[in-house]
Amino acid sequence: MRKQLLAGLVCLIPFTGFANEQNKITPLERDGVQNEIPLLENRFRIDHKIDKVTLLFFRKRGAPAVVLVRPDGTKYYATDSVKNDDLDWYDELSYDLVTISNPMPGPWQVVGSILPDSRILVLGEIELNVDPLPPMLFRGETVKLTGRVLNDGEPIEVGQFRDVISLHVDFVSTNNSDYANFGAGTQSVTDFKDDGRGFDERPLDGVFTGEFKLVFPAGEWQPELYIETPILKRTVVQKPIVVHEPPFDYEIALAEQDEDDHILTITLNPEIVKPETVLIQGKIYYPNNEEQMFSLDADKSQTRELAIKNYDWGRYSVELSVFGSNINDREFMATLPTYKFEIERPIEAVPEIVRPEIDLEAQAEQQRIIEEEQKASTMLMVTLIVVGNLTVLLLGWLAIRIFVQKKPLKFKISLPFLKKKNQTENDEQATNENEVGKNGSKNDKSGEILNLSMSDD
Repeated sequence: MRKQLLAGLVCLIPFTGFANEQNKITPLERDGVQNEIPLLENRFRIDHKIDKVTLLFFRKRGAPAVVLVRPDGTKYYATDSVKNDDLDWYDELSYDLVTISNPMPGPWQVVGSILPDSRILVLGEIELNVDPLPPMLFRGETVKLTGRVLNDGEPIEVGQFRDVISLHVDFVSTNNSDYANFGAGTQSVTDFKDDGRGFDERPLDGVFTGEFKLVFPAGEWQPELYIETPILKRTVVQKPIVVHEPPFDYEIALAEQDEDDHILTITLNPEIVKPETVLIQGKIYYPNNEEQMFSLDADKSQTRELAIKNYDWGRYSVELSVFGSNINDREFMATLPTYKFEIERPIEAVPEIVRPEIDLEAQAEQQRIIEEEQKASTMLMVTLIVVGNLTVLLLGWLAIRIFVQKKPLKFKISLPFLKKKNQTENDEQATNENEVGKNGSKNDKSGEILNLSMSDD
């Protein structure tokens, strides 16, 4: 059976010690001890016993993919992997991962902007070693985790290879119906890199160190930790653990007087934590946007009391961070969920309005007067409307007769009593005229002057 090898090109200190040209082409061998072979003048040799080899070439960032020259002079390009079943090529921004099945034995050459003073790293059995998680955890706790990637049981001392891998942490629900996380699925917590950033202690030391918070629901979970690259994946599945609810209960006693304080009582669960080791600190947010830092010292008592100033009605928020040891003597650090309570705005008492006694008879009389005034007002309004309309019609008729028809105005008024009176006056006048005509004079007993004039006859 041929051996299957994994090789990588990484940047290390300059390699010396080869005096002649013959030593510049070195067989790629695996004897269980040697993990590195030199790469001189971008050349390396593949032994005839190799069935499959994977090469990792680091190049200048942004440079094109390298070109592999086989012993017979033919070339492998990154695009050849599309049509060549024996070639797998993963082209990244700063490195190439090349897997060759049934490689041609003999001296190979790499053409490209690869990093100088490099060696080929031969990878054997890749293992992931992760420290087990603590058996007792609770929600809100911050957990520190350490993992190592090993090559044949030894840490990989080549930094650039570690740059392309990350340690991922997942929590998978066991679907135990006895716990609250039943059917919760998978919670992807975090991923670590060996870059010395964040919680990683030292860069490129082969140790992945990080911290993460348990912010998912309490219940039974199975931790799964894995590394994954385009060429390999290693997974570690740990035993199921139980994540408890935070071992702290709250009870608020509101102030009865304006000058009193609200009292928040925090009760510790001695079945999970040791009360004498627990320190609590945090910040209080008041309704008037004022903030107050606080700290509660360790005490053997299971309760802690926090005085909160009474700033009248509104919403209060309390952030709490806890430090201490659990019953297994493991030190922990946790951020508890923010505790909130609200004082409702008081309702002001409004004095009752006393209504005066109402005289029903006077009210009825007043109502009658108002109704009569409304009726009179309605009649007046109707009369004004009718008279106004008639006046408009009359004026319109006059205007038409005078200015359009050019006719004079004639008014003939026939009144019966006027006609009778005029007829009586005319009859009396006629009788008097007849008497004067007969006698030639008028007999006036009153002694007025008589008309004694002679007639022409």
